[in-house]
Amino acid sequence: MTAPPETSPANNRVLSGMRPTGRLHLGHYHGVLKNWARLQRDYECYFFIADWHALTTHYEQPETMREHVWEMVIDWLAAGVDPARATMFIQSHVPEHAELHLLLSMVTPLGWLERVPSFKEQQQRLRGRDLATYGFLGYPLLQSADILMYRAAHVPVGEDQAPHVELTREIARRFNEFFGRGGDAEAAIKRMGKRDEKTYRRLKKSYAESGERDARARARELISSHNNLNAEDKERLLGDLEGRGRAILPEPRALLTEAAKMPGLDGRKMSKSYENTIALRDQPERVTRAIRAMPTDPARVRLSDPGDPEKCPVWQLHLVYSDEGVREWASKGCRAAAFGCLECKQPLLDAVLAEQKEFHRRAEHFENNPREVRGMIEDGTDKARQTARETMKLVREAVGAVYE
Repeated sequence: MTAPPETSPANNRVLSGMRPTGRLHLGHYHGVLKNWARLQRDYECYFFIADWHALTTHYEQPETMREHVWEMVIDWLAAGVDPARATMFIQSHVPEHAELHLLLSMVTPLGWLERVPSFKEQQQRLRGRDLATYGFLGYPLLQSADILMYRAAHVPVGEDQAPHVELTREIARRFNEFFGRGGDAEAAIKRMGKRDEKTYRRLKKSYAESGERDARARARELISSHNNLNAEDKERLLGDLEGRGRAILPEPRALLTEAAKMPGLDGRKMSKSYENTIALRDQPERVTRAIRAMPTDPARVRLSDPGDPEKCPVWQLHLVYSDEGVREWASKGCRAAAFGCLECKQPLLDAVLAEQKEFHRRAEHFENNPREVRGMIEDGTDKARQTARETMKLVREAVGAVYE
């Protein structure tokens, strides 16, 4: 048997991806990329270009994929994602994703996919597209394959995406129940030595009979730190402790991120479908025109009319970009009609342009050196595929698809 990849409690691997369906905007930055740049400092991060996921909703436009992929990578780099700290790769260049997706589909109940909250939401939001395809129905399972392939401990998501992680946990649990039964835990227990064997059995009994969490934690620590156990023994005993089979595919946890609903130019959530976005690397002239033309509180017909910031889309952007002093100035001035809307927009415009200037500065080198960008992705894909091969070797053995 092949020893499984390390899945100790110290595992700090993170997996996340984005679909290349067009230029990224400030909603992507404040909602995802800013968090990625923080995570890469403390976690082992795998960030992937989800091109197969893009095809689940944009299969009629394959000709745009190549441009979108490379533009998105440059947007990542402009936002501060560092290839020296994070592994960046293209999903379709790691074909093991498709194989794991197929094998997981053998044990995933159809009803689980139909109950995913975003399934019907996406159908409603993308009414203009024909989504009556298996690819669209099965995309949450492909997401699960993406996560489980890298045995990720954490998946950074907002609360609205947490059900996808919970589905992945259920799929991993079901897969392990079917295929993780092999091997005798008793042999591994004996290898612990008499004293530790006795301790383990006592802790396991306390957890099984009384549900004592402290006993469970102590048993896990005993297993993970034991010098006489190899990685497979540890996997088997962790499964024995929990009353299940080996954790061939460990269950990931949602790493909940602070909700960042970036407002668009019209006050609704920033989205390409609403045509209310500012691109991550937009031109200063376009940004200036867009912000100056933003609608404001409709009650302010004349300069002397007082307004209500809560009814103004500009105020929503102030909450993202302005410090407390500027927000207080804008709020009081609006309510007292102390100045016009263009004056209120100016500090906001200055802040957005300063942010954009930094994006352009970081991106310039990569825009002029596309081969370097492709080299980064090739290196990241090689590393990702090596990890994927390790996982699939273990999975193939578990399902009996190794014929030697």
